[in-house]
Amino acid sequence: MFHILPGNFFVPLSSPNRIVYWECICKLFSTMEHQLSFGVERDVLVDELEYYFDQTQAAEMEEDEFQALDSRGKANSMLRKLEFYGWIEVETDKSYVQRVNFKEYAVKIMKTLLEIAEGKQIEYQGYIYTIYSLVRSNTDHPGIVLLQILENTDMLITGLKNLNSNIKHYIDELTKHRTVAEIMDALFNDYITNIVDKAYHRLLTSDNVSKFRPEIIERLESKSRNKSYVAKAAQEIAGIREISVEEGQELVYRYLHEIIEAFRNMDDILMEINQKNTQYQRAAINRARFLLSGDEDVRGQLKEILLGLNEAVNEEQMDLGGIYRIEFLDGLIRLYSSSVMDSNSLYSPTEGRKEFVPQELVAEEPDLLLRQEKMRRITEKMQRILSPEKIGKYVDSQLGDNLEMRAAQFPLEKVEDFIKIIYIRLYGQRKNMNYTVESLKETEAGGYRFKDFVIRRKS
Repeated sequence: MFHILPGNFFVPLSSPNRIVYWECICKLFSTMEHQLSFGVERDVLVDELEYYFDQTQAAEMEEDEFQALDSRGKANSMLRKLEFYGWIEVETDKSYVQRVNFKEYAVKIMKTLLEIAEGKQIEYQGYIYTIYSLVRSNTDHPGIVLLQILENTDMLITGLKNLNSNIKHYIDELTKHRTVAEIMDALFNDYITNIVDKAYHRLLTSDNVSKFRPEIIERLESKSRNKSYVAKAAQEIAGIREISVEEGQELVYRYLHEIIEAFRNMDDILMEINQKNTQYQRAAINRARFLLSGDEDVRGQLKEILLGLNEAVNEEQMDLGGIYRIEFLDGLIRLYSSSVMDSNSLYSPTEGRKEFVPQELVAEEPDLLLRQEKMRRITEKMQRILSPEKIGKYVDSQLGDNLEMRAAQFPLEKVEDFIKIIYIRLYGQRKNMNYTVESLKETEAGGYRFKDFVIRRKS
């Protein structure tokens, strides 16, 4: 790679003027992208950059050589800089007109950077359906088709692994949110929007691999047993890779085996994605409920202590071992560690010499009133637990004769009502629920601000 990319290629994007460089590169790339090639007359690009530097919102360049220049001078200097860093090249045609071209590697890198900046999500259905169509097609070029199937399978697996890693990233970031509002914003406006709605939900519905996988595997296994197919594909791949036909035949068998195994082992990745999705949503809800609880019992007091410790550690930017330096702990609790335990560390009770006299066990009658009171408390606690079945019944009762309602129209008089709205949004992704959800814009209702959604009864 370092024989292809110039050593100073990434200097513009890591310099103090990286914002200006990036905006200028994007402006040039956008202008060239709409042409027949990535080559445009130099004067046209100078005019584009001059217009950019004339704008009041344009970022200022901190380099001294740009300070004394006017907008057109900055535009010409920017083109020279990008040529020096290896992003573009300038050539002169037979009419003595200078044309600017993006380097081939720069075009590929720009497309990737723009996808990252735009937060573009992988369309899993596109890969799966392409593989499915190629496998079922009858073609005179089986080698080329096999390479396309292999490439799309690799991109599909890579996308699933990236989705798996992204969910883990959200789980790690969850501990940085200190308020309920931050947790709910991360859950609904970020995680639900960018992960669940754009990727995870499609994996369970329209992009479900299980719909296409059996036929894909069956047809690929059939091709591996077809000597005529293997021979023709091997001949094509041998010509493309510039190897012998025998080596091409080995590649055909290897590619077929890799694709089949990838689809067979895809369940492991999907299972881990499903587990992490459940883990993230449960962790977010539990953390929000923990922050909402403010009782005066032992649990509430421990919560306040832990929140105080967390605030002090974050303010002082301590590591976990730094809690021993927090002043109010001295009068509160003593934390210590014991690395070695031996017989001298254990308490040895004094053994008396009195004679043991057994006492009669008296059978006491149970207090029926106390028992009924405890059973009542347990029943109330069980009734407060929100399960998918209870949420489904709650939605059904609130919808009544309506086919759909907005979440903001549901009761929001108590904290428990808002928690039910949260569970309605989470459980709405499940296939076995009696309703579906569809995201809307942010709204405010009952003193809560959240991203509204439509709750629609399934037909």
